[in-house]
Amino acid sequence: MVRPIAFLAGFGFVVVLLFSLVTGAIAYISEPPAKTAEHEFHLHPKDVSFRSDGPLGKFDRQQLQRGFQVYKEVCAACHSLHQVAFRDLKDLGFTDPEVKAIAKTWPTEVPSVNPDTGEAATRKATPADKIPAPYANEVAARAANNNAIPPDLSLMSKARHDGGAYIYSLLTGYQAQPAELVKHFPDSKTPASLHYNPYFANLNIAMPPPIAADGQVTYADGTPATIDQMSQDVSAFLIWTAEPKLENRHQLGVAVLGFLLLATILAYLSYRNIWAGIKH
Repeated sequence: MVRPIAFLAGFGFVVVLLFSLVTGAIAYISEPPAKTAEHEFHLHPKDVSFRSDGPLGKFDRQQLQRGFQVYKEVCAACHSLHQVAFRDLKDLGFTDPEVKAIAKTWPTEVPSVNPDTGEAATRKATPADKIPAPYANEVAARAANNNAIPPDLSLMSKARHDGGAYIYSLLTGYQAQPAELVKHFPDSKTPASLHYNPYFANLNIAMPPPIAADGQVTYADGTPATIDQMSQDVSAFLIWTAEPKLENRHQLGVAVLGFLLLATILAYLSYRNIWAGIKH
């Protein structure tokens, strides 16, 4: 008695499932969902390459230093890097004295406590400190950015699809809103407090163009600081902040593949040696 009931219950479930599938497909074909401005005008990241791309990729230390300079002089006023310590900058090629000088002269001091009074205070950063956030708290961040909180950039290239290419495209993608968009989607007109960027998910972003003109940063190595160059450099730097051990991982991967190849050859030769006499 139990088996027929179970069969009927399962059969009924399959029938309901098929009915829902068929009716849903018919409804989708007869009344397809209306297209949105985001669907029509959102663009995929531009085609850009970095030295760290690929299984054998390595960082360009000069580019990373330039990218850090762009972050320090342009991005650090709003965005934090709470996963990066000043001493980590030695991986970029900075010396110990340079790292100490960078930490000591950082515009935002590290929150601390006055040992004499026990009250909140600040102090100069040391190489062991994480790079301090530009705002004391979320309230201060919202107050300074029209109620929008600038995200931390430590893991941004991991948090977004296409990573560095997305960051580069976003930085270079600011433009006037197309008239065609406003014509077909009048309700999607960019508000006065936002900025149109087709590489951003909903097309309108609160952050104004951070890199707005050539020469905004003066590179120490003499590289021309064009908008494109600065955007590529800071994107490469943020790839490093998200995965500073990328080169070690690549080297380990090559070593593991080499070991597996050698082990496979030895296993095959052992197999031939063990079974040679028996098969013949």
